[in-house]
Amino acid sequence: LGPRATEEMRAALREKMGLNEPVIVQFWNFYSGAWTGDLGEEVLSGRPVMTVVLEQLPFTLALIAGGITWSVALGIPLGCWAAVSRGSTADRIVGILSVAVIAVPSFVIAIYALLIFAVQLRWLPAIGAGEPGNLGDQLSHLILPSLAVGLGWVGYIARMVRASMLEVLEASHIRTARAFGLPDRMITYRYALSITILPTVTLLGVGIGQMLSSAVFAEIVFARPGVGKLVFDAILTRNFPVVTGTVLVTTVLFVLLNLLADLIIGALDPRVRSSF
Repeated sequence: LGPRATEEMRAALREKMGLNEPVIVQFWNFYSGAWTGDLGEEVLSGRPVMTVVLEQLPFTLALIAGGITWSVALGIPLGCWAAVSRGSTADRIVGILSVAVIAVPSFVIAIYALLIFAVQLRWLPAIGAGEPGNLGDQLSHLILPSLAVGLGWVGYIARMVRASMLEVLEASHIRTARAFGLPDRMITYRYALSITILPTVTLLGVGIGQMLSSAVFAEIVFARPGVGKLVFDAILTRNFPVVTGTVLVTTVLFVLLNLLADLIIGALDPRVRSSF
């Protein structure tokens, strides 16, 4: 309402938002409405919060999907390379790079990616999410922010894949495959890798929450729409219903994506399926 709002205006807004009720009643009203998809109304425009959040959610989901793609596409080959080259210079280089990308915060990666690839080299667009309906333009706008979100997880995945691969390569069925004279490349990428990626899926399920927080910085730096920028702007404007609604939706999203990761593990690993 601003500093010039009268006490009558403040009282009317409190009553409209239900803030004059006891806290337990406020919780009951919010969650009873949430079960039916009613998260309240946005303070500034009066639009339903669920509508506002669902408009921004696809942009964040695309950003997380891009981050997962970067982390998997770079982390798994690097981890396999390090495991196959155990103790070599390549193994040590991968180890150093893994620790380096884990240590660098996502907003630092976002800023430097913007300065190098968008400002200096001008290879990729700097801000925005691309022209609606133009898939190529949207993908080009997604490359840099998704890199900022997923690059830190390249190190985690590479280290996880390396450790798992070294353990699997010592298993009895791998030694049997070597005894039959199968090529090392086939043993590594056909028999060992299928088992090695199972802990990686679990790691990605846990890492989705971190990617959601990294998406906030990426959306702010690259001026992209999304749930992260939505809740950031809502905090600045004290748009309380949008903040609570967004936190609830992202929490449910985190739980669902972790459930999806468990289902994928069950589909890939027969041992998990047989336990049910």
